[in-house]
Amino acid sequence: MAIKMSKKAASIDMTAMCDVAFLLLTFFILTATAKIPEALPVDTPASTVQTKLPDSDLATITIGKGKVFFDLKGREVRKRTLELMGQKYGVAFTEDESSKFSLMEGIGVPVSNLKQLIAMKTAERSKEGVQPGVPKDSLDNQLKDWIYNARIANIEVDDKELQFAIKGDAKEEYPAILKVMDILQEQKINSFNLVTGLRAKDK
Repeated sequence: MAIKMSKKAASIDMTAMCDVAFLLLTFFILTATAKIPEALPVDTPASTVQTKLPDSDLATITIGKGKVFFDLKGREVRKRTLELMGQKYGVAFTEDESSKFSLMEGIGVPVSNLKQLIAMKTAERSKEGVQPGVPKDSLDNQLKDWIYNARIANIEVDDKELQFAIKGDAKEEYPAILKVMDILQEQKINSFNLVTGLRAKDK
């Protein structure tokens, strides 16, 4: 005579799985870094080219709304560049200011206003009108000095030649971009990247 076993509903204890899930979630939240908003957001022209910009030894010149911003990769390179610019324009930056500057996005103010910009919070720096752009005219061409000193700093820190990228707004007038290209070429920089937005190829 066969004995019939009663069937019981199977149950799985999910406590351990929930603990692991929350531990992973906590880990990712604590280790993630918030993306710093761009100092000068621009709408780059469309392109099908997929060339990636280098992660180091790169300076980016952003052009938009009649303004020019300058940015550098590498904390130590940024610190040394700031030191050289301070020497050039007679502005002494503290170690704390240098450390804060090394973490900032692109800058768009004259060197005389740089201390005030560094003292601001990230959200304040992004407000309209706070950064009028790096001076680039013939009487006060600070962009030329940023480029020159950044090249020196990059060789001193990384022992490599600095590369350059121009990131221009698609609606920006050509003379503004040509002016930046001329400043680069005055320093014998004839090779640089043009940053564009990726688009699908026409079929």
